[in-house]
Amino acid sequence: MSTAAPAVARRVEHVMGMPVSLALRGRHASGPEADAAWDAALAELRWVDEVFSTWRPDSQVSRLGRGEVTVDECDPAVAEVLRLGDAARASSGGAFDILLPGPDGVRRLEPSGVVKGWAVDRAVRPLLALADTDVCLSVGGDMVCHVADDAGEPWLVGIEHPLDPTRLVAQVPVRRAAVATSGTAHRGAHVVDARTGGPAEAVASVTVIGADLTSVDIDATTALALGLDGPQWLRSRLRTGVVVWADGRAEVVV
Repeated sequence: MSTAAPAVARRVEHVMGMPVSLALRGRHASGPEADAAWDAALAELRWVDEVFSTWRPDSQVSRLGRGEVTVDECDPAVAEVLRLGDAARASSGGAFDILLPGPDGVRRLEPSGVVKGWAVDRAVRPLLALADTDVCLSVGGDMVCHVADDAGEPWLVGIEHPLDPTRLVAQVPVRRAAVATSGTAHRGAHVVDARTGGPAEAVASVTVIGADLTSVDIDATTALALGLDGPQWLRSRLRTGVVVWADGRAEVVV
């Protein structure tokens, strides 16, 4: 006798220039509690966009980058993100940085490599507060997964092949973890090695799995920027993930 899979309620919005999708199953998969938690999550992401977007000239980060305000005049969250960026630069030997060289060689403030994962970790909090409810929140393909019951059915996360988005590199069961992928599949070689300003081309994608999205998102981007040295750097960080090389070869990192 088979047991029916629990029903999943799904929601989608577009925030921070990216698709934001939510899957809920369990006691509060739908209803007023779920509605309120979803609204709170979206409100947090919209606030992050207002403060940190480099595409909005009126954002605090844009004004900070132009020297119109100081860090102390910004929301305290800005200083928090800058500290995370400084730590990531140190741990990566400079491959990851929130000060990136532009076409003219001038370095400009670009904290997006920190902000997305950090924002999702903040936005998911009201959703995780839903009692007896499983949560999978995805923003631009990076996600936080949570299964309320230790013995509950895991979320099955597919890792897209960067050279052929119709295929999967792997499917990973996730109960309580974050999954981040940095790669070239949808935005081309947009990640650069901050030490040189050159695009990351040796690796097509890096997926990292860990306890929080803030750190795994930073580490996935760093490993992509490091290129040939990326997998070994991830191992030195005791990370678990999958690296897909530019020629399509997949390497599991444990």
